[in-house]
Amino acid sequence: MRAQFVLSEIGVGLRRNLTMTIAVVVSVALSLALAGASLLVRDQVNSMKDYWYDKVEVSVYFCAKADHNSPQCAAGAATDDQIQQVKAELDKMTPLVQSATFETPQEAYQHFKESNPDNPLLAAVGADALPASWRIKLSDPTKYDVIQSRFAGKPGVKSVEDQRKILENLFGLLRGLQTAAFVIMALMLCVALLLIVNTVRVSAFSRRRETGIMRLVGASNFYVQMPFIAEAAFSALLGATLASLLLLGGHFFIQGWLAKKVLFIHFIGLSSVLAVIPLLVVVGMAMAGIAAFFTLRKYLKV
Repeated sequence: MRAQFVLSEIGVGLRRNLTMTIAVVVSVALSLALAGASLLVRDQVNSMKDYWYDKVEVSVYFCAKADHNSPQCAAGAATDDQIQQVKAELDKMTPLVQSATFETPQEAYQHFKESNPDNPLLAAVGADALPASWRIKLSDPTKYDVIQSRFAGKPGVKSVEDQRKILENLFGLLRGLQTAAFVIMALMLCVALLLIVNTVRVSAFSRRRETGIMRLVGASNFYVQMPFIAEAAFSALLGATLASLLLLGGHFFIQGWLAKKVLFIHFIGLSSVLAVIPLLVVVGMAMAGIAAFFTLRKYLKV
């Protein structure tokens, strides 16, 4: 009987404040969708780091004939002895160095042609203009500084470069999007909380006569407040459901279209989205319930 009464009161409250309820549902949905999106962006960044950092290499570039004007290459192109000295030191750096592959200027030129077939520099640049290099695979890509400090400035070495620098710009962009999503989410949560508070206030004011009668017949505070709290939690549940549908729709759009266009990004799977959805439901309902509880303590006094 009590459960039936609470459910009937929820229906009455939703009908009386339909427009405000819709506003609460939409604002909660948008704020939770942004919260879920920011969490998924964080997972995407971590997934991309794990995927790409495992593939990046550190390159030790040697002086070529065309580098005679460079201060590091004033002595001319690197000799075979200088190249082998670097290899000998790399052999001593196991297990940090997983593997080291030597790339000749001709191989570097061929790779450049394959990666940039329409580049106008191909007609003016020959294989002699590109440096030979050791392509080093590290067991721990974060230990790039060890290679940098060991080989930078050695005779015949022009530079030591880490491919992670190329990826950091992309990761920085994604982290910026995550921060922007968090800021907008915080603003939307504030809006949602204000709407929940106002909705509960209006609902409590419109039913002050019923609650007064309930007080007179000895109803407890919990029994009086429960319909209002359940009404707010139900509205938040609808918002969380809508937010979940938005996240799922975004996921299927990314997997069905964007992933086929952007092949160099390893996108997270459906399991990551499904793991976020229960958190959104719990946070949304808890936020609404707590906001309603403290609002009723102030305004539901008969």
